[in-house]
Amino acid sequence: MAPKQPDPEELPQVCRDIILDYTNKVQTLGRTLFKLLSEELGLNPTYLEDNGCMEGLLCLGHYYPACPEPHLALGTASHADSSFLTVLLQNQIGGLQVFHENQWIDVPPVPGALVVNLGDMLQLISNGRFISVYHRVLAKAIGPRVSVAYFFRIILQAANPLRIYGPIKELLSEENPPIYRDITIKDFVRHYYGEGTNGGTRSLEHFRV
Repeated sequence: MAPKQPDPEELPQVCRDIILDYTNKVQTLGRTLFKLLSEELGLNPTYLEDNGCMEGLLCLGHYYPACPEPHLALGTASHADSSFLTVLLQNQIGGLQVFHENQWIDVPPVPGALVVNLGDMLQLISNGRFISVYHRVLAKAIGPRVSVAYFFRIILQAANPLRIYGPIKELLSEENPPIYRDITIKDFVRHYYGEGTNGGTRSLEHFRV
């Protein structure tokens, strides 16, 4: 959906107007959230937006049908998003869990509410001040579970693979040295979608200093 929105004719007519309108609203929300996160880091309110955190926006719809044997299946394996920020809209079925204090915690749907997850890229550039959310989705005997996720993320275009990301320099000092090294988009994506998604290892551990 960004940096270039799709041609409206490429979207299903039944939800075309809704998708475009909702995308604009998510972008407005994202701008507000990034301002608040910038201020929390002690930076100019527009710092994160000015430094590319809103350049890429991906929309993914998920449909999980009712599962006859949910104890033998998993809706989505445990992972942290690669994005800076994820905005999730889900229906009433539930199944989302986050890993907190060494246990899985249910995130029950709240009518009219959105779920906001912090992603690996935000943890990287904040030097661990913000922590990405490890989460999963359980299969359910009832359904379908429907969700729509918007990912504020790095741009994965071929012209951009050597762009460097690392801890924000303004956050570093002798008392707060970098805990992650500077990396290219190419390195991050290759590891996240390769070795970093296997064996339950959190992808960012690979990039620690």
